[in-house]
Amino acid sequence: MRIVRRYDLSKDVRFFQVRALEMERALKMQYLPGQFMIISLPGVGEAPFSISSSPSRPGLLEFGIRRIGVVTNELFKLKENAMIGVRGPYGNGFPIEKIEKHDVIIVVGGLSVIPLRSLLLYVLDNRDRYGQVTFMYGGRKPEDMLFLRELLELRDRDDLNCLLAVEKDPDGKWPCEIGMVTSLFSRLKKIDAENTYALVCGPPVMYKFVIDELLKLNIQKHQILMTLERRMKCGIGKCGHCAIGSIYTCLDGPVFSYWDVLHMKDLI
Repeated sequence: MRIVRRYDLSKDVRFFQVRALEMERALKMQYLPGQFMIISLPGVGEAPFSISSSPSRPGLLEFGIRRIGVVTNELFKLKENAMIGVRGPYGNGFPIEKIEKHDVIIVVGGLSVIPLRSLLLYVLDNRDRYGQVTFMYGGRKPEDMLFLRELLELRDRDDLNCLLAVEKDPDGKWPCEIGMVTSLFSRLKKIDAENTYALVCGPPVMYKFVIDELLKLNIQKHQILMTLERRMKCGIGKCGHCAIGSIYTCLDGPVFSYWDVLHMKDLI
């Protein structure tokens, strides 16, 4: 694939937009929100990255990639029009058909907005298939918030409750909530718990507090879904890096329900 666009989302995270060389092949590529791809650089190595674009917008793949390690250091050196290897998609992704006709709450923290952006865009592109939609995103400071301009614009939509929060606002210019992502639950509209799916992704420390808030709302445990990209490497269950007992995160996940987590606590 060819890098057709790139720009910085923060000081250490860069947006990459890539496309298959053959347009016909690019337009036929299929994947689910929550799946991931393996990006490879010949002579350097390869690594898994969540897809940040939506399958409802065919032709291009988008990634938000943090600079950490050998592969990403070399990837950041590449300019537009450079070639990279991409294989996939891998993983189970979110059950988008099962979620249809339900209310949706998406809760993300930090870098985890990258995979959940795919789901958010898909839901918005197919808005008539879903009920009430709420998106909650928390970060440390305004400059750490990824896709910020895009999300601030989404706050103007009448069919989306887009709630944003930062823990600190050094400049005093932040236009939204100040506090942890859990502080946004107080601004939730009334929900129908039995008809609601909650989709969560964030740093490990975030899960306990967010899950507690979701359980207080009486959302069913099997309707709380999390994407857990835990130590994935090969993407096809061969290297054993992501194995937890008989479970392979890259094959059986990375999307798991809260029921799964209760029975396999090492998932987080």
